Amino acid sequence: MSDYQDADQPIERRVEDLLARMTVAEKAALMFHPTTQPGDALKDAEAVSVAEEDVVARGISHFNVLGGEDSAAVAAWHNTIQQMAESTRLGIPITLSSDPRHGFRDNPFTGQALNSLSRWPETTGIAAIGTIEAAREYGDVIRQEFLEMGIRVYLGPMADIFSEPRWSRGIGTWGEDPQRVAELTVAFIEGLRRGPRLSPDSVAAVVKHFPGGGPQLKGDDAHDPRYTEQVYPGGQQELHLKPFVRAFATGVTQVMTYYGKPIGTDWPEVGFGFNAPVVQGILRERLGFDGIVVTDWNLLEPTFIAGVDFGPNGWGLEHLTPIERARIALEAGVDQFGGDRNPSLIEELVDTGQIAEARLDASVRRLLREKFRLGVFEHRRVDPVRTREVCGSPVFFEQGARAQRESLVLVSQRGALPIALGAKLFLDGLSADSIPDEDRVDDPADADAIVVRRDCPFETGRGSMGDFFRGGSLAFPEEELALLRSYADHAPVYVVVFMERPAIIAPVVEFSAAVVADFGASDAVVLDALRGNAPFTGTLPFDIPSSMAAVEASREDVPFDTENPSFRFGHGLRMAAQGDAVH
Repeated sequence: MSDYQDADQPIERRVEDLLARMTVAEKAALMFHPTTQPGDALKDAEAVSVAEEDVVARGISHFNVLGGEDSAAVAAWHNTIQQMAESTRLGIPITLSSDPRHGFRDNPFTGQALNSLSRWPETTGIAAIGTIEAAREYGDVIRQEFLEMGIRVYLGPMADIFSEPRWSRGIGTWGEDPQRVAELTVAFIEGLRRGPRLSPDSVAAVVKHFPGGGPQLKGDDAHDPRYTEQVYPGGQQELHLKPFVRAFATGVTQVMTYYGKPIGTDWPEVGFGFNAPVVQGILRERLGFDGIVVTDWNLLEPTFIAGVDFGPNGWGLEHLTPIERARIALEAGVDQFGGDRNPSLIEELVDTGQIAEARLDASVRRLLREKFRLGVFEHRRVDPVRTREVCGSPVFFEQGARAQRESLVLVSQRGALPIALGAKLFLDGLSADSIPDEDRVDDPADADAIVVRRDCPFETGRGSMGDFFRGGSLAFPEEELALLRSYADHAPVYVVVFMERPAIIAPVVEFSAAVVADFGASDAVVLDALRGNAPFTGTLPFDIPSSMAAVEASREDVPFDTENPSFRFGHGLRMAAQGDAVH
């Protein structure tokens, strides 16, 4: 048995033994982390063919799994591609990763929900609960469900500070307060890891997006080639580093750089994956991070995702070739290219003497070390039958439902709460199946109470990637406000707003019996709370601006910078079940 195959050998010995056996091509393949889409190994010839090209022909062994019919299908696909990997010369096993899967918002670029898993509020909802225990429990449940699917790496958490209210990715953060962001980032990582260091029982975290992706110009996200600029009008670069520093102190082993290019700073105006003063200077040298640095997706070459042409996302270096961008990223300190799948680029860099093979060795050591720590050489299969039993189990389902309930924030109350037992409800934006037929009316004029659910406003066409990222104004259009006011002419109106971003709700508060902020919750959970069957205990994880003028006057990199917010971070009326709201 080779040392690298012997689980009883020290990890460093296994790393060096395997590294010495690898060709340049095999090393280069380890440095790519593209996507894979599950198919039926017996029926989906195209999916199998694509996977065989990546795994067998190219030798790639890291994949971000997209889609999947359910958790058992992901588990079966994991086993399929592991079998492919075993047929390669060295038999290096697959490390499967995933974006978030447990929320309510479905986005192929940032995370696709799986109904077969437990359902939780989005990350800001865990921040609305606000406790270390909630973040750690969330990470631990994800760990257990991911392990049963064969997923060993979580592409998160986001340690970005939600300092720009318009940022379309704010829903994935822990909110606006830097201290809370840092604390909850650490607690979540601890839940994923289960113990002081990575083990076969762990899911590795990829903390992102270094050096903090929140200060995007006007909140428009850098996934889109129209919106590449990251700005620091308040000079707060150091503040945005703090959650990452805390994550590194707790032992996180992987970090992802962001797409954005800094404007008006001492840093080069190129995307952070190419930014040597940030990656090599700050991350590697100043902060002493010696783990894996992976780029955000498709910096080198284009691809096609969800019907959208995507990439190459090499902002500031668009004029260069893929191989030139790859060289610059490697020189900056990057170990792995997310999304891309062309190891021949790195092979050519070594063959032409532009990059030394020793530079590849430094990255490959980190990548192999992670595989050995996670035990993927010894644990190459999962049991899809057990996957069905564990993923979305009653215990996990109830933990997620409880988190949904605890994350709801009662922002304002002007009318009676809870809604009276037996009241006839008119629903707008909620499923008709969420209440019995006898409790529901189809005309607001016949209602005793009207319950409305709305998403945070956004501007169509402003968001990137076909509005998967919603940007622009946070204010409700006047026609929407007019509709809600007309409801108030008939009965008390209870408005629930999904706070993907901090919607400007001051005009809504004026005519509503109550306004509730949700961060991902089922209709049943929302109605239970409004009827007094569950308490309101959540608090806002960010300020709610008073107007778009205040937002536009604020600085993108400075938290709590909008003038006279309508509701502040930490606000939330408390209402016990079947009780009255109190501050």
